[in-house]
Amino acid sequence: MTEDVQKHSVHTLVFRSLKRTHDMFVADQAKYIALDEKSHKMKMAVKLKADFEAVLHMPVLKESKERVSQPVNSMQLQLSYTHPVSDEPEYAIAGTHAYPTGPGVALTADTKIHRNPSEAGVHSMALALPPSQASQDAGRSAASVPEIHRHAGAAERSHPPSVVSTVMESGGSRTLSLMRRAPTMPKPQWHPPWKLFRVISGHLGWVRSIAVEPGNQWFVTGSADRTIKIWDLATGRLKLSLTGHISTVRGVAVSSRSPYLFSCGEDKQVKCWDLEYNKVIRHYHGHLSAVYGLDLHPTIDVLVTCSRDSTARVWDIRSKANAHTLTGHTNTVATVRCQAAEPQVITGSHDSTIRLWDLIAGKTRATLTNHKKSVRSVVLHPRQYTFASGSADNVKQWMFPEGKFIQNLSGHNAIINTLAVNSDGVLVSGADNGTIHMWDWRTGYNFQRIHAAVQPGSLDSESGIFACVFDNSESRLITAEADKTIKVYKEDDTATEESHPVNWKPEILKRKRF
Repeated sequence: MTEDVQKHSVHTLVFRSLKRTHDMFVADQAKYIALDEKSHKMKMAVKLKADFEAVLHMPVLKESKERVSQPVNSMQLQLSYTHPVSDEPEYAIAGTHAYPTGPGVALTADTKIHRNPSEAGVHSMALALPPSQASQDAGRSAASVPEIHRHAGAAERSHPPSVVSTVMESGGSRTLSLMRRAPTMPKPQWHPPWKLFRVISGHLGWVRSIAVEPGNQWFVTGSADRTIKIWDLATGRLKLSLTGHISTVRGVAVSSRSPYLFSCGEDKQVKCWDLEYNKVIRHYHGHLSAVYGLDLHPTIDVLVTCSRDSTARVWDIRSKANAHTLTGHTNTVATVRCQAAEPQVITGSHDSTIRLWDLIAGKTRATLTNHKKSVRSVVLHPRQYTFASGSADNVKQWMFPEGKFIQNLSGHNAIINTLAVNSDGVLVSGADNGTIHMWDWRTGYNFQRIHAAVQPGSLDSESGIFACVFDNSESRLITAEADKTIKVYKEDDTATEESHPVNWKPEILKRKRF
């Protein structure tokens, strides 16, 4: 009896399991749910707009009369369109001309006559293809007539720089493939090499700062010997010495709006000199520690100074009032630059950040934290809306107004004290070890390195560049150095591109984000 009950129980359990199994697998799980045409069209429209909006405006030949449904993946897009049946071949045109620049303009009766380019235009276009296009087409078989028609007017269409589009024709369908190409460094502009032209002696201490007057007749230097000296730019002769600071003069600036010279130093003082009388006429009191740099606003009577007290201060030149105290840095503010456009004030600090300031509100607009070492120098490009910053890790280029990172200029492995740039796109970086690197601004190519010998009688260790600036003609580069000299460089007039070729290879860029 016990065995019968056990058999019955086992039998019941087995059949219950069979029923569950049957219920679970009775449906054909491998069969897809029937396709809903409306949902599919909506999905494809969204996918097209989201993934391929950049190329949807390109003209595409309508070769088939009916929609061909084919699979779409991320690297391959097969486009075909349903259109009304007509006796003549039609072309999908997105503008008022056969091959327009702008998308989304309807085809009208006036534009139908421009449906195809002429045969002469097709052949001339095929001959005038750019080298990049010719190299792209070199590996293909002979182009068909529809393909040449498609290429006509390609010069007007804009492609993203890093996207290469190719079209393959097979079985009456057209396939547009988007392949992303690794960015390569463009060929840098050729710049003549710079050579040492003159060495000027006269200071008794490190030369810490330089400024050239707007008329390009003379320049001024500030030194660790506590003096400010004015030199004739053409001859290099000393014109005047100004005394008044009781410590190292760290910054000088000459006004283009008034006959004033401004200076600052490690004695916490900021002075305004009247160059008609060669006397101090104003002091700007407020900094709590050494003042490391200053700059004049180009369009308003405002002076901005930066200090070891971690602040930058905005001064009204005439009233000597401290209009703003720019706080936010957590360490010495080493450099400050002003410009007429927003942001009007840019500071670099030993806390390894760069801050872009709203001058009206006296507050930070943006903080750039990409550098890992102290930022000792910032320079603004004279023509472009860009700037560069120098640090011991590398030189970085940025785009105003938000401070968007452009690229790194790596290779100057030293503490970079100063930067200068001219309108020709030559960026100069001067370092604590006495080396000067010359860069092509657009590509970041380092086309020259200079390490001038120290003044006779100086130690080799006294080799350092504290400041550098181009004169207003941009034909001379003036450097302030640790061997107590001022060196003037000029371009080599005898150099040619053949005698000094650019040693450049189109290598793949490996740009760091930080």
